[in-house]
Amino acid sequence: MAQKNKSAISPTREQDYAAWYQEVVKASDMAENSPVRGCMVIKPWGYALWENIVHQMDIMFKETGVKNAYFPLFIPLSYLEKEAEHVEGFAKECAVVTHHRLEKDGKGGLKPAGKLAEPLIVRPTSETIIGESMARWTSSYRDLPLLLNQWANVVRWEMRTRMFLRTSEFLWQEGHTAHATEAEAKERTMLMLDVYTKFVEEYLAMPVIRGQKTVSERFPGADDTICIEAMMQDKRALQAGTSHFLGQNFARGSDIKFQNEEGEEAYAWTTSWGSSTRMIGGMIMVHSDDDGLVLPPRLAPAHVVILPIFKKGEDSRIIMESVQGLKDVLEEKLFHGRKIQVEIDDRDIGGTRGWDWVKKGVPVRIELGPRDIENNCVFMARRDEPASQKQSMNREEFIDHITDILDNIQDNLFNRAVNYQKEHTFEIDDKKAFYKLYKNTKGYHNGAFVMAHWCGSEKCEEKIKKELSVTIRCIPFDSPIEDGKCISCDNSSSRRVLFAKAY
Repeated sequence: MAQKNKSAISPTREQDYAAWYQEVVKASDMAENSPVRGCMVIKPWGYALWENIVHQMDIMFKETGVKNAYFPLFIPLSYLEKEAEHVEGFAKECAVVTHHRLEKDGKGGLKPAGKLAEPLIVRPTSETIIGESMARWTSSYRDLPLLLNQWANVVRWEMRTRMFLRTSEFLWQEGHTAHATEAEAKERTMLMLDVYTKFVEEYLAMPVIRGQKTVSERFPGADDTICIEAMMQDKRALQAGTSHFLGQNFARGSDIKFQNEEGEEAYAWTTSWGSSTRMIGGMIMVHSDDDGLVLPPRLAPAHVVILPIFKKGEDSRIIMESVQGLKDVLEEKLFHGRKIQVEIDDRDIGGTRGWDWVKKGVPVRIELGPRDIENNCVFMARRDEPASQKQSMNREEFIDHITDILDNIQDNLFNRAVNYQKEHTFEIDDKKAFYKLYKNTKGYHNGAFVMAHWCGSEKCEEKIKKELSVTIRCIPFDSPIEDGKCISCDNSSSRRVLFAKAY
């Protein structure tokens, strides 16, 4: 009997999806757990990916007129209390600072001292502290709109953590805008969701479903929340970006007022929108395999790795000159506005060298040895194909077509994810079938996105959540108006919503 091929990652997705995910993060050298519970250390390979995300998203934000700023990490408790629903929504996740110094405790240790007159909250999000600035910066309609974004870290005291997906501290961007009219604020809310959709699909190669959150799933204090939802390989959903129409709720709490064109005093209409390092977790779970990380070329820290092949007793100088020459000419090329990034790995560690780069997800691997140089060829492998699948290419042909190869890998990853989502998205009208599907959802092979009717009742929504751990991820924008029966109570419904288990 032939032996089954072994994978680089153990356990595999099929054996234990959650453990597989953690092993991919570890094996790719992207991040590790911190000594501080619930926090992570993002290592250079992972942080380079985040830098590429920041760079591209920042360009896209600024193209819409947004400008970057920075606001304090600490928020006075009284600021959060100005918006009751908001503070209630985040109360269980807040980290609170009550003292401003340490002193010796007389036993060789230290103790808190200098109690603050008012507790400070380590920001879980910044609507209230930014609102205070907006109120000072706004007096006339001519001061509007204010279009702000900050790249920062936030703290939400999570009980169950997983690197990139859910940590107590994480990196993100949060946009905040103030407008003179309701229509302009709503337009901005949708515009930023369009930006997120474009970025996630075209750069992370993750297809998404766009839609509106139900009332119970809205951002605390918002009038409306719209979002993008992506399917992971275990068929769970990941919220990859959200945009919130805040109405005038936060403007009233922070006193953001202005004199309108009629000379009357009015409250501003505000929005907020955010995405985070959670997108990296989504990217891992959508594309990676049992050999490790798979990176979309448009965001990969390196596009190509060259592995020089030496034979004992041979002069390595000729090979290294050829390798360096290949690196130099490749790095003169541009790929979607970035210079192609090339790594050279000449470590003398045998066969594990290539597997290191498979696990790190670099899109293209090149082996270059004496025979390749003699034949003016390179030996190429693509990360979106099996590790054993390699091909010899003429060196000049490879150089001329490297950007096409990278584009093809990017497109292949996206199309593969689109097909996977379609294959595991179903319309269900029968309650028994709906419950049977989700009650049997365990592990990698089970689960799905389900489009089913919902009557609009929060009671039905909560019942399904409690009994199945399934939530309404969104009311898709493209869900057609049609007559149906609620999957929970059998009352009439006018459209389907997206149900799924979620991260």
